[in-house]
Amino acid sequence: MKVDFHFHLEEGPYSFGWLQRTARALEIVPQEMKTSSERNTLPWMEHTLDRLKLRLEEGCFSERWLEAYFVQGQKKGIQRFGMVDHLYRFDEFRDYYEKYILMDDSELGRLQRYWYDRVRIGSIDDFLNAARKMQAKGYPLSIGVEADYFPGGEAELKELLDKYELDYVIGSVHFLNGWGFDNPETKETYESKDLLDLYKHLFEHVKSAANSGLFDIIAHLDNLKVFNYRPDEQAMIGLYDDVAAALKKANVASEINTGLAYRYPVKEMCPSPTFLSKLYEHGVPITLSSDSHYPDDIGTLLDEAIVLAKQTGYKEIVYFEKGKRISSPLED
Repeated sequence: MKVDFHFHLEEGPYSFGWLQRTARALEIVPQEMKTSSERNTLPWMEHTLDRLKLRLEEGCFSERWLEAYFVQGQKKGIQRFGMVDHLYRFDEFRDYYEKYILMDDSELGRLQRYWYDRVRIGSIDDFLNAARKMQAKGYPLSIGVEADYFPGGEAELKELLDKYELDYVIGSVHFLNGWGFDNPETKETYESKDLLDLYKHLFEHVKSAANSGLFDIIAHLDNLKVFNYRPDEQAMIGLYDDVAAALKKANVASEINTGLAYRYPVKEMCPSPTFLSKLYEHGVPITLSSDSHYPDDIGTLLDEAIVLAKQTGYKEIVYFEKGKRISSPLED
């Protein structure tokens, strides 16, 4: 079976770059208005602006926008979908994130406050209701969320998550000591760090997340490499082995996530091939994820991920439905 079990809706901040990226994605969305104009002509641009205006009016939870993910995904052979959204986008989780992300009056804090105030868009109920409409239309969809793990926040996060009926929860680490390390505007912070110590710090968070009992999947295990700041791979093998053992003991799955390979400077999937081999050695189950944030990116590089999984030794992948982990043979 071919699955894409970690993809998102849009994400701000809502810049001109976001507008351009959305316009590109609209090219695969079924049109409600037709044009015979050639690309890059004035009539074509006027038509594109009309489509963007409608898209903004309808919002990212509209049936038209959501359905584009599934139509495009099925064209790419995806048989099972797992749609999530980042919890930091929702007002219900504001207190949780403001407690653990650095948003003080320092340069980094102000930058992250600016980001946070522009990615938060409303209630999680809008996302859940829209996703359930897609289920009702018959799409093979599991609904989840991606929750950031912060040491010390386990009880608070559990109380928040328990309010919602979800098929699965993805745990991830995007922040270390309040620093959002995958934000390109903060990447200079790497320059002042000992990289091996930084990865050790990340992996302690990952192990604690696995042990928390909050998550079905731990996402993109080595996403700290996003901007190509990474120690020699040989120096990492022991750390990989340690993380893999912890995931297996906690009975938590992970993923091959292609997002970094096509969206970020590192141009490598998560985890690295060496890291993936350690997951396999320890028997850690995996799923497949494009980490798409737009419908035209869904399924990107999943065929390559399947090849990598098979070369590593995996014969099956997992997905989740109503909290239950289900195994399925990898696509031939």
